[in-house]
Formats: sequence, C-alpha cells, structure tokens
Amino acid sequence: MAAMCHFNDTGLPFMKMHGLGNDFVVVDARAQKIDITPALAEALGDRHRGVGFDQLAVMTQGRQALHLTFYNADGSIAGACGNATRCIARHVMDESGATDLHLTTDRGDLWARDAGAGLTSVNMGQPQLKWDEIPLAHEMDTLELPIEGAPTATGMGNPHCTFFVDDLDAVNVPAFGAAHEHHPLYPERTNVQVAQIVAEDHIRMKVWERGVGMTLASGSSSCAVAVAATRRGLTGRQVTIDLDGGQMSVDWRDDGVWMTGPTQHVFTGRLTESFLESLR
Repeated sequence: MAAMCHFNDTGLPFMKMHGLGNDFVVVDARAQKIDITPALAEALGDRHRGVGFDQLAVMTQGRQALHLTFYNADGSIAGACGNATRCIARHVMDESGATDLHLTTDRGDLWARDAGAGLTSVNMGQPQLKWDEIPLAHEMDTLELPIEGAPTATGMGNPHCTFFVDDLDAVNVPAFGAAHEHHPLYPERTNVQVAQIVAEDHIRMKVWERGVGMTLASGSSSCAVAVAATRRGLTGRQVTIDLDGGQMSVDWRDDGVWMTGPTQHVFTGRLTESFLESLR
C-alpha cells in the first residue's frame, strides 16, 4: 500500500467526531495540502490498527465554500454523509461564530444551520428518485423494486434500498444488509435500511452501510427512509427516526430534505510518522 501525506508539522492531525454514534475521522486540509489515498483511508478506518471510523471526511477550501470529501472504512468513496456533514458544520460554525453555512460535496451544494439546543441541521438536497440517478442497473419503478420484500430505492448522493417490515427485531439486519449490499440491481452497491413504522410521524430503523457494515446511525439513510415512507404513504413528510445510536429528525421540504440531530467532537489527535511510514 502507498500513502502520501504532505503537511508542515510532525504527524498528521485529525479530529474524531460522531453523530448519534455514527463516527468519523475528520482531516482539515484547508490550510495545507494533504493527499488522502484509499489505502490510507482504509488503514485509518481499521478499529484495531488505526483510529476507526464509519467514514473519513476531508475538509478543503473551494472557491466559494468549504468542500467535503468522504471515504468509507474500506477506502471507497462515499458521495454523501449527512452526519459527518452536520459534525463538520457544527465545528466550523463554532470556529467562525456563524449560524448558517454553505458547503459543497460530490452531492452538490449543501446548507447547514444552527438549530438551537445544541442541534445542527443540514439540508441534504432533493432526493434522486429516477432509476438512472440512484443509480439502478436498468429502468424500473423505484417505489417498489423487484426484490423480495419490495424495497424502495432512493438516491441521496449515494444509493439506498429501504425495506419496511412489521417487526424490526425479527430481522437479522447484519446478515440481511450484507446479502443486499451487492445486489445486481445496484451497480455501485447500496446502503440497506430496515425500517418499522411506529406512527405517522415516527419510524424505527437499522442501517447497513456499503463499504462499512452496521452503523449506529446514518444521516443519508435516515433521509432516504423518510423519503421512501412518504412516497409510500406510510408517514407524513416530517418524522422522528429512532436509530440504534439515538434519535434524528427529518423533514422533506420544498427546498430539500433537512436532517437535524446532535453532534459531538470527541477528541483531536495526530497520526505518528511511524504509522504513516508503515503504509508506504
């Protein structure tokens, strides 16, 4: 494996953050060039030999806004990561004193705001509902896929496959998610959600993320489930979602899908030179 990192001090600084237990390593590359390779991302994501994360987020300064790039724990690129976006938005707003923030990702332009009471909101944009935008392998109805359980397909900058069940506890979600992540209808793999409707404004769900596995929470998955439930007439557009790591609010508005929840900056650290040299 090869990993190249250019920085001015000894080691590579990073922040560890999480949103509802969905945890991230964040590298701030706004002031200095830091080249992250898939190999370095995978090594960092190893919870035994690295730092461990669900996603790695790299901050760079674009022409008009802060740009975020995301990697999964297996080193693959993730087009969007809602909880990491909220965590970084909170950090930058605390740093700058701003209450609103414009960011860009591979998903496009995103907007974040301080929701009060320690909560942070991010507008994840409008969902992608057409088969070729998600993307799926060929043209089909995205509301009910020709897969046992008739799941709904949604794009939130990354692909999602949502199954609605009567009893969430009866599903072996790790095995179920692993079995569907590589389904041939999803050429770029998929995040898998298993959701149970609690009430018209309340959903309980578990998440299997592509390139990661089981996670305690997922922002983009929460948005996808809320959109799928609305499209199927199971809930209204504003819902509370219970995940293994805590509670998230999602509101599908005219201007996009807003997600709101808590964030936590856990610690700041520095990768050692010897760790980085071991990857070269």
